[in-house]
Amino acid sequence: MKKLLFQTDSSLAKTGFGRNAKALLSYLYRTKKYDIVQYCCGTDYSNPILKTTPWKSVGTLPDDPAERHRIGQDPGQARLASYGGHLIDKVIKEEKPDFYFGVQDIWGTEFAIAKPWFDKINSVIWTTLDSLPILPTAIANAPKIKNYWIWSSFATKALNAMGHDHVKTVHGCIDARNFFRLEDSERAKLRQKNNIEEDAFIVGFVFRNQLRKSVPNLLEGYSKWKAENKPDKKTYLLLHTYWKEGWGIHKLAEEYGIDRSEILTTYVCRKCGDYQIKKYDGEDQKCKRCFSEKSQVTTNVGLGVREDQLNEVYNFMDVYCHPFTSGGQEIPIQEAKLTELITLVTNYSCGEENCEEGSESIILEWSEYREHQTEFKKASTYPHSIAEGIGTVYQMNPTQRREKGKISRQWALDNFSVEVIGKFFEDFIDNTDSLGYNFEEEESSEKKEKQHPNAIIPHTESDSEWVLALYKEILNVDSHVNDDGYKTWMKQLEHKVPRAQIEEYFRKVARDHNEKYFPVKLEDLLDKDDKGKRIAYVMPESAVDVLLSTSLLKSINLKYPEYNLYFVTNPRYYHILDGNEYIHKVIPYSVQFDNPVFLEGASSHDGYFEIAFTPHLTTQRLNNYIHNAQDRIDTKALCTF
Repeated sequence: MKKLLFQTDSSLAKTGFGRNAKALLSYLYRTKKYDIVQYCCGTDYSNPILKTTPWKSVGTLPDDPAERHRIGQDPGQARLASYGGHLIDKVIKEEKPDFYFGVQDIWGTEFAIAKPWFDKINSVIWTTLDSLPILPTAIANAPKIKNYWIWSSFATKALNAMGHDHVKTVHGCIDARNFFRLEDSERAKLRQKNNIEEDAFIVGFVFRNQLRKSVPNLLEGYSKWKAENKPDKKTYLLLHTYWKEGWGIHKLAEEYGIDRSEILTTYVCRKCGDYQIKKYDGEDQKCKRCFSEKSQVTTNVGLGVREDQLNEVYNFMDVYCHPFTSGGQEIPIQEAKLTELITLVTNYSCGEENCEEGSESIILEWSEYREHQTEFKKASTYPHSIAEGIGTVYQMNPTQRREKGKISRQWALDNFSVEVIGKFFEDFIDNTDSLGYNFEEEESSEKKEKQHPNAIIPHTESDSEWVLALYKEILNVDSHVNDDGYKTWMKQLEHKVPRAQIEEYFRKVARDHNEKYFPVKLEDLLDKDDKGKRIAYVMPESAVDVLLSTSLLKSINLKYPEYNLYFVTNPRYYHILDGNEYIHKVIPYSVQFDNPVFLEGASSHDGYFEIAFTPHLTTQRLNNYIHNAQDRIDTKALCTF
């Protein structure tokens, strides 16, 4: 059996990537032809919930709390670890897959592209790109990716136009068995159960409450439609989303003159798992189904409805409206079509494809604006276009709606169903030979790449250039202005955090990295013929302290003429000690030199030096004045030198 490794959101997650994984991996699992491993983004490596999947699932985050804490000190490194960058080599080496599928945003897979195994096994990047101009990292990596698949033809066309002809469109998939139009009698029962008028006209939107979902435009358009057309029946907006993040929906509704009672949302119960459609009245509501107190919350990524329940949510609606600034595929559009709803869609980004001939979408017009910092082109959907689209559907007779809805469903089946996408994957895997890569040949690329804690950072007045230099020169990482880590450090600088403090953090991260993957063997730094006759003088920082320390070296030499003096410091201060006649050898500092007991020995540990002077430490931290009882104390001067 060919082994497949999928790096993506857990199939248990209520995200677009998670739901795509659930549909596709279930399809591939049912074939009984493949050994499937899912590498689940943002999940602990050994999270017990992952054992509930029929295929093997492991998380991307280390189980060790100390390691998690270390990674979490830098938001950029934390995000990378969440996507999978920290444990990917370990998982690849353990699982030895024939195929690797990176199914994430392009910045969530970029670390894999640089790995030595990437082009030695059948690797696929299956990603979403939602805006023009195409993200530079997506362009730069195109020649490195043999199998480069995009969820929407919008970005595929742009990359093809640049000469990257191998890039192709492969849509995210949906299990269409879970989405269909219910009979009119069942739709009526749903409304009755939730105390909603049977003849009410409901405009729906299923979305994550985030900036790129154009909630203000929808509210303004809905309000404009009502004001201009004065519908003769009760109307509602059904917003299936989480209300504790993103847009302040009630505040915006008030601004556009919409009564709060007109806005419905989906609550789900933590206890019984049932849902309810009703007006929003805060989180932690009492469940009317199981009567549990404070158990109902608005649906969210962590706690959402099942797909059969989501199908019912769509069946509350009479029209589906999806205005957005940009999107990778926007799966709710296709789900709405599968339930035979007429959909209103912004004609930009992946919306272009969802508005093509045969989709039966009503096109929402938009104007361009540029997103701050990224400079991406984004769409601001015209409220008047939303109003016109709602009005068009409202005026349609039921027969016309049903006819258009059936065409729309067939279009979604032909382009997005798991049967179509799953068959594509099946053919690709079956017709691609395993490359037989020997995973034991190379160590993890992470272990091969040293970081540079002593790197010299060129002086620059630009905070931006300086932060990017820290990543490049010290951590050996290419960062860019869209990274969370970069943004965090820029904010720190705005709040007057000293550069020296930030720089020291970067150097510590690099030191910790090197000590973990490139541990220094102290014995390899020492001469072999002076055992028993060594003194260590440890002064890692700073340039001034190292320079001042040189005034003591003659005294040490006079007190201990039969000993070789090893000066331990940060390599960037070596030049201060060049040619010093009292020093036998200068060796690089690491944290192990902060432990005099380790240096001098104790019990069965012989140690490496007879005497280790560590003046950078205080007596409050460590008992650093014993020195095997061999130091020669000048009582008159009260100095061990």
